[in-house]
Amino acid sequence: MRTAVFPGSFDPITLGHVDIINRAMPLFDRLILAIGENSRKKSLFSVEERMEWLRDIYQSEESVEVRSYSGLTIDFCRQCGASFLVRGLRSTLDFEYEKTIAQLNHSLEDGIDTIFLVSEPKYSHISSTIVREILINRGDASPFLHGKVASKIMGALGRQQ
Repeated sequence: MRTAVFPGSFDPITLGHVDIINRAMPLFDRLILAIGENSRKKSLFSVEERMEWLRDIYQSEESVEVRSYSGLTIDFCRQCGASFLVRGLRSTLDFEYEKTIAQLNHSLEDGIDTIFLVSEPKYSHISSTIVREILINRGDASPFLHGKVASKIMGALGRQQ
C-alpha cells in the first residue's frame, strides 16, 4: 500500500492546500493529512478546529485520514508506515527551503521520499500566513478558503461572506 503524509499547520487550510491534496489523492492508496503541533508557533485556530475542517472537506474520501502529531515529521511517517511525504511548492523560494528539508529527512530515513507538487498558478500567491493576517485585520479571506471553511471562520468572526 502506498501511504503518504502531507504535513502542515493548515492554519487555516487554504485553496492552495486543497489543490495539492486533491492532486495527491490519486497518487497514493492512503493520504494522511497531518497537522503538526509546534509549541514555538502561535496558531490562530485550534488543532481540533483544523482537524474538523479537513475532515469536513474530505469526509467522502476513504483514502484520506486526518491526524495530528508533535515531534519530527519523519518519525510520524515511520509510525504511520508512510513511504512518501507530499509537499506543495508555490515558488523557487519554497523549492529551496523544501529541498533542504527533503534531503535532511532522506538522510534520517532513506525509505521515505518527498514528492513535490507545484501549485496551480492561480493559488501560488496564497499562504496560510497571509490569510491569517487578513483575518486578524478583519478582512474577507473567503476567496482564499474552501467554502466549508470560509463559512465557519467568517461566521465565527461574526461576518458574512
